[in-house]
Amino acid sequence: MKWSDWRKWFIMLRMFVTRNSIRKAGFLKRKKVFALMGEGCRYASNSIPSEPHLVKIHNNVSIAADVRMITHDVIGSMLNQSGLLKDGEQLPFYTGTIEILDNVAVGTRAVILYNTKIGPNAVVAAGSVVTKDVPEGVIVGGNPARVIGTVEALIQKRSGLAAAAGEKSL
Repeated sequence: MKWSDWRKWFIMLRMFVTRNSIRKAGFLKRKKVFALMGEGCRYASNSIPSEPHLVKIHNNVSIAADVRMITHDVIGSMLNQSGLLKDGEQLPFYTGTIEILDNVAVGTRAVILYNTKIGPNAVVAAGSVVTKDVPEGVIVGGNPARVIGTVEALIQKRSGLAAAAGEKSL
């Protein structure tokens, strides 16, 4: 087994046994698993993408449990063996980058596909499938993910709920 294979097994084992999302993020940063891992991140998922060097995670990003970042597809492999291509033609293995900018929360079981950028101050709802770039300051949800709200509206709603809860406790 190659060193890179052992390293990946070690990282995956460590991801599985570490429960604290702040410690997981720190471990990933120390081991330089991603192209970039910013400050103040949380990483609760137990998996890493197959090409982690194609992923940039900026500052104050929270990745919830079971989030999947897909940096490649398998369509080329299937077509290369299908007999549908011209004689001798082979399609390349297709990969792409994922970039998650500052102050982003990604909900449980979200899927982020290759060649996407999630803008700053955004939220990806649980179970969403991100297939294209996410603008700054929005909440996206669904399959495929689409804008369903703004972070500013979420802040106002949560601030109102907190104020109402404070009044009830008086």
